[in-house]
Amino acid sequence: MNKPRFKSLRREKVVSDELRENTILKGLIEEYIQTKAPISSRIICDNKQKSVSSATIRNELFKLEKRGLIYQPHTSAGRMPTISGYREYINLISNEIENTIYEKLDFLKTLLINNYRDIPLSLHYIKQLLAKETDLLTFVAEPEISYDILQKLDVFKISKEKMLFVVSLASGMDKTVVIKADFEISEQQLKVAVRYINEELSGMRIFDIQNKYIEEMSEKWASENKLLNLFVKEFYFALFEMNNYFIHFDSNVEFLEQPEFDTKNIIILFFNLMQRQDMLVNIMHKNLGNNEWKVVLGEEFGNPEWSDFSIVYAKYEIFDIPGYLGVIGPSRMDYKNLIPKVRDIAKTITETTKKGMMVVKNYELK
Repeated sequence: MNKPRFKSLRREKVVSDELRENTILKGLIEEYIQTKAPISSRIICDNKQKSVSSATIRNELFKLEKRGLIYQPHTSAGRMPTISGYREYINLISNEIENTIYEKLDFLKTLLINNYRDIPLSLHYIKQLLAKETDLLTFVAEPEISYDILQKLDVFKISKEKMLFVVSLASGMDKTVVIKADFEISEQQLKVAVRYINEELSGMRIFDIQNKYIEEMSEKWASENKLLNLFVKEFYFALFEMNNYFIHFDSNVEFLEQPEFDTKNIIILFFNLMQRQDMLVNIMHKNLGNNEWKVVLGEEFGNPEWSDFSIVYAKYEIFDIPGYLGVIGPSRMDYKNLIPKVRDIAKTITETTKKGMMVVKNYELK
């Protein structure tokens, strides 16, 4: 007759034990993020779990250690979170993250609207704002131009062999690249070629220009106008060079004063990570999926040398053209505050541009 009651009590105990473990893990990680030092059972008992005995705390820490969520750097030290521990912690604070709103959204909207004529400048200010708010290395990956629309092409001769291609896009961005040509073209011939490109391709999507229209042009002019055909091919190479995300970084001086950067080797590894922009973009592409934001930790970098670092990022869109922004630093980050900031800044950029509050540049083609 009493068996159902016993089962109910056992379930209640399991729930109670799990709740206590989660509370202790959450408290330990938040204390570690603030103090930057291994956390002892006494600190947890004094600061987080005053109603629980120190023996119970030690027992729960042992369980968390067995689960691979925390570890002791050496026998007499306190505990520190593992990568799995950070992942579990982010799950535990998901409701808090969901209900936290970045308090400077009105300021951010004003910043975007005031600088609507210069999208790169807007992104620069946002990057600086995020760096100031987080004391971490912040980044903005500019939108990929294949989604964008060609507004205008300008080309300038800077030497006998080299030309500067300037592509103005509907999103408000300008992309530049220097191309070394293996043919000679006069200033007058260059003007004619550029005017032709603008008349034929202005208003077209870059992806379509690269994958359809340039090939058609090349076939058309292959025998009729070899010089124009050569120029069209150089334009294709210029777009190819431009058509990658470019990541801009920013940080405060205090960034490298964190205890994690205590050796020259760690600093070198971190700067190597920064330089691998292609890899960073691929990681962000791969991991985000349909999520608003994402945290990349540990083995998700695909390189064990970078497993102690972390990326918090989100996707934004400018006139439906996607890019990324976020922060990079040690795994010991204040995720509870960082994630809402990154998420809401990216969301505000997208919503502001979609509402038409930022105006696209309009060039009059001659």
